[in-house]
Amino acid sequence: MSQKKIRLAFAGVGGMGQTAHLRNYATLQDDCEVVALAEMRPLQAQAVAKKFNIPKVYSTIAEMLKTEKVDAIVASQPFTRHGILVPEIARAGVPIFTEKPIAASVAVGERIVESVAKSGTWHMVGYHKRSDPATEYAKRTIREFKASGELGKMTYVRVSMPPGDWIASGWTETIHSVDPIPALELDPPPADMDAVTVKEYEAFVNYYIHQVNLLRFLVGEPYKVSYADPAKVLLVAHSASGVPCTIEMAAYQTTIDWQETALVGFERGYVKLSLPAPLAYNRAGTVEILKDPGKGAVPVTLHPQMPWMHAMRNQALNFIKAVRGEAPAPCLAPEALEDIKIAREYIRQLKGV
Repeated sequence: MSQKKIRLAFAGVGGMGQTAHLRNYATLQDDCEVVALAEMRPLQAQAVAKKFNIPKVYSTIAEMLKTEKVDAIVASQPFTRHGILVPEIARAGVPIFTEKPIAASVAVGERIVESVAKSGTWHMVGYHKRSDPATEYAKRTIREFKASGELGKMTYVRVSMPPGDWIASGWTETIHSVDPIPALELDPPPADMDAVTVKEYEAFVNYYIHQVNLLRFLVGEPYKVSYADPAKVLLVAHSASGVPCTIEMAAYQTTIDWQETALVGFERGYVKLSLPAPLAYNRAGTVEILKDPGKGAVPVTLHPQMPWMHAMRNQALNFIKAVRGEAPAPCLAPEALEDIKIAREYIRQLKGV
């Protein structure tokens, strides 16, 4: 399928479906064509189809899948419905993209992974931070430093994401529905938590699962939760090889800024990553690299220039490349399942249940 313009269908075109996904695929006209969408709200469906020049509109995913022959499906849906929708979509036998997290519980996530495997296709989970050009650059650099030993051993990984303005005026051109939102069937909540704990778990998963995933991506190996700070500011973990890792959560907050960062420390330097607000447009993150070999050598700090490419758009390109077989998907469902297992262990240590 290399170099072929792929045919895409969309399942759901709400706020994130449009702003984070559809507007990017719709402008990648040399690489893909959005041929159909399924949306339960008829006025929303028609307005979005007109804006993005999508020829076919369906009221249900089942109707769309029965009629359309496509190469892949983008399903931007609430994660509390993934267990209902993903197995249905997987039966079409084509690659699937959904937003993060994979599911609202480990049990549902396991069923999703199993159903996708049985279908013979694959499921990419939308951790867009992996697709930011700065993250990709940082990952390559970290991998090279680990292989060469130029800066010594990796000593520490810290990810920090205080609450802030994640929208960054990203809704400006979004079509907002005037249709009533229909009642939707949801996946069952985790069976091993009470209602209060479920809400706390879902809040953590919804807001910090990106950082749970990014930490594994940067350290380059699995990790386990070691400590959950009762103040809910700090998650401490250790990687499989013993590297200490932290996720800093609400240490402070900003109102008109977004200050998400990551630090990967080595014995003789570091790689720092700063990421923009998730819906910031045409803006990549930044990377800073310190090399301080010692022994009289002059330390060097590098600031490589990133392209004018935001993470959501590059994520769309990465999905297209994976559908074509040109490159692996940045994060598949089995790895995304590990993220909600980490989240469950964090809540277990935080709440004792």
